[in-house]
Amino acid sequence: MTASATADSTSAGSTDSADLATPGESLVSVSVPAAVPLSASGSSDSGHVVGQPTPAGVRSGRAQIDDLDARILALVTERISTAADIQAARIAEGGRRLDLKRETEIIARYRQALGRPGVTVAMAVLELCRGRV
Repeated sequence: MTASATADSTSAGSTDSADLATPGESLVSVSVPAAVPLSASGSSDSGHVVGQPTPAGVRSGRAQIDDLDARILALVTERISTAADIQAARIAEGGRRLDLKRETEIIARYRQALGRPGVTVAMAVLELCRGRV
């Protein structure tokens, strides 16, 4: 299984899902929204009021976050593809699609690095990577 991540069509290194797909495969498409929706009060979820300029430090910080998110999405997409290759090899050798011992090790690594929320992050990553071969 492969996937594509779309954060910004002008980003270098973006991958077209058509380049990744083979017949019979399902794709996971992940995208980052370009705009922040406004609440009924006219402010965005970030607290910025429409009509007031956004401070330069906030703009540059947001740009950095957007860049980091694009890189994270690209890495997750690469991980999905790598996991699919591993699953296919394991199945071809008569093994099971999943290795629960390995998944437990991954969850522990995320928990050690990120604390309790790391378990949630690890579970989400593993779920994305458990696609059908």
